[in-house]
Amino acid sequence: MIELYSWPTPNGQKVHIALEEMGLKYEAHPVDITRGEQFSPEFLKISPNNRIPAIVDRQGPGNGPFSLFESGAILLYLAEKSGQFLPADAVGRMRAVEWLMFQMGGVGPMFGQCGHFRNYAPEQVHYGIDRYTRETERLLTVLDQRLSESAYLAGGEYTIADMATYPWVLIIDRLGQDPAAFPNVLRWRDELGQRAGVQRGMEVLREHTVKPEELDEKARQNLFGRSR
Repeated sequence: MIELYSWPTPNGQKVHIALEEMGLKYEAHPVDITRGEQFSPEFLKISPNNRIPAIVDRQGPGNGPFSLFESGAILLYLAEKSGQFLPADAVGRMRAVEWLMFQMGGVGPMFGQCGHFRNYAPEQVHYGIDRYTRETERLLTVLDQRLSESAYLAGGEYTIADMATYPWVLIIDRLGQDPAAFPNVLRWRDELGQRAGVQRGMEVLREHTVKPEELDEKARQNLFGRSR
């Protein structure tokens, strides 16, 4: 059994999708990041960077408890544990890792900053909005070009790289982007959205979803401004 500590954000949803797609047994525990629960001593023991998601695998390596934080590391661990969604051949595997790292180092941070400055920041900072909106557009252009060449990000096979990127693409209309400008991304997004595992993964903890306009100042500080 895997204990999942998460929240319905794109970073959490990528792991929700993976667990559902892989058919691994898990129990989801909400960590309310709007109330600062990510800073609790209990959570920091398994996620020292005070970020969701994190997991505890009760039957980890050596058949003992094993905790892991950072969504990319979790996806790689789950793929290796299940033997799914990570190609066995060296080239295919590294293509999947390559595009997973693209999401971790580019799509996630840049889309996240764009969303912050456009939807959550207490004041309008035009430089931040312009910078991250342009970078979001550039990264979407990279994705669109890649998906014009192959069915999925790593090639012809659906992998954890697709799972990692999919939830972020769902929010691009809130990031100053016209989805129609990226037809290959839309094709890929719509195809993945028909997968039963993806649909189930997107429902995990959905009842805890909070819209930007519903957050008060304290919640915003918990999300973005509070230190340990």
